[in-house]
Amino acid sequence: MEKSGESSGPRLPVGPRELKQERAVRTRERILAAAATAFAAKGFPAVTILDVAETAGMTKGAVYFHYENKEALALAVTERFYLRLEEIADTVEPLGLPPLGSVAELLLRTATAFRDETLVQAGARLQLERHLIGVRLPLPYEAYTGLITSWLTKEHEADTRGGLPPPSTLATVLVSAFFGAQHISWVLNDRADLVKRTTDLVRTIIPSASEDMKSCPSAPRGEHG
Repeated sequence: MEKSGESSGPRLPVGPRELKQERAVRTRERILAAAATAFAAKGFPAVTILDVAETAGMTKGAVYFHYENKEALALAVTERFYLRLEEIADTVEPLGLPPLGSVAELLLRTATAFRDETLVQAGARLQLERHLIGVRLPLPYEAYTGLITSWLTKEHEADTRGGLPPPSTLATVLVSAFFGAQHISWVLNDRADLVKRTTDLVRTIIPSASEDMKSCPSAPRGEHG
């Protein structure tokens, strides 16, 4: 129902400036997706702007119009990689899992993203190659480790089972082990077994998490017990 005083006229058409901005955003997204594909497949040193342009289906000039050089593309893809990790974490929070269950679920969802998502694969590879990239990249996995530390702190404060190391130490070990495992899984099996490796990793480092993992939606079927 129309309220009194509200205009009933047609919506104004989008102006040329807004359309141009929308096209620019879409173009940048195409370029970043193409860059992620190239970086994931070939690594930073071997990728050229021409590779990115051809993958995106545009000219080198169009790529250079939006990104100054290959380093700028690497930085943009890495920043998107960390935003993606934040998005994955945001899907875990509303589940209301116990702290150790949240940690396990985050790692399992991240493992699935590593297996399936080119952007995530590219971001991780660029971090490994950061010494070859002439631009400062975000510090590796800082916020990710911080979130896991916060969940482990809750578990530590309510720990009735005992035996857990300090939260920051345990978080550092978990993150280091996970990202090492994803690299080995990539080299050996193209990450096909990463979810299984992650399940085994969590249960080995935190044996008391096995019970909480039964409530994890991403835990492999047959791996709950």
